[in-house]
Amino acid sequence: MSKLKITCLILFLGLISCKSQTESNPKVIHNKNFNWTITIPEDFNSINESDWNKIQQRGKEAIEKTFGEEIINQATTIFKFEKGQFNNFEANYQPYDIEIDGDYLETYKEVNLIMYQTMEAQMPKAKLDSISSKQKISGLEFQRFDVTIDFPNGMKMKTIGLSRLFDKKEFTVNITAVDEKIAKEMLEAFLNSKFE
Repeated sequence: MSKLKITCLILFLGLISCKSQTESNPKVIHNKNFNWTITIPEDFNSINESDWNKIQQRGKEAIEKTFGEEIINQATTIFKFEKGQFNNFEANYQPYDIEIDGDYLETYKEVNLIMYQTMEAQMPKAKLDSISSKQKISGLEFQRFDVTIDFPNGMKMKTIGLSRLFDKKEFTVNITAVDEKIAKEMLEAFLNSKFE
């Protein structure tokens, strides 16, 4: 795990609530790094920077506690939104050079295993299930990793991570939700986004 770069730290973001900035209308975001355009659905609110940093720190600490190794987060956030409590939508990217960091798909699988094992360790009474697959977005193939978490209190949470290597940058979208309808809104927004 010495060369491992964790981008999915944010999978834990659904475990806490955040303060946000209210935005009721759909918002179109264009990222020049990936020539990517996405429309954020209505009633999603921006998560403020201070709360976002706390979320990232908690995820980082959970992984470090589970594996006893320091994690370096080199991710640059593109956006971070929420709708209600525990429903979050985030996109980021980080450097990834196969000459230095090794085979991308092998590392991606290792990161998913680490995330799953961290969730198991941090939520020992919850029931977890996961599936890996591929997903086409705007004609491009993305790696997809879904985790369903059933808590003893009856709450069900779903996380979806979609990632792809663009030259020397790994692009990732993370969806965390307890509301299936809101999860579908976030996923459809990404599936309908465009890379040109």
